Amino acid sequence: MVIKTESVPIHLKMTLTIKEAAEYSNIGINKIDSMLRSPNCPFVLYVGTKKLVKRKEFEQFISRKLTI
Repeated sequence: MVIKTESVPIHLKMTLTIKEAAEYSNIGINKIDSMLRSPNCPFVLYVGTKKLVKRKEFEQFISRKLTI
């Protein structure tokens, strides 16, 4: 018996991996990683040592910026 799991579309996920955030925003992986390492980053979520991107906060951050 094969169980097929449906994947959640990126625009519906609460958190994104760095790779997903890069695909979603068209910003490079290294740039997103450096943004996540900055103090008081409003869209980083740590799960153990893994860094995830809070999608809504990331979208709001990007929409307020002129340059990154």
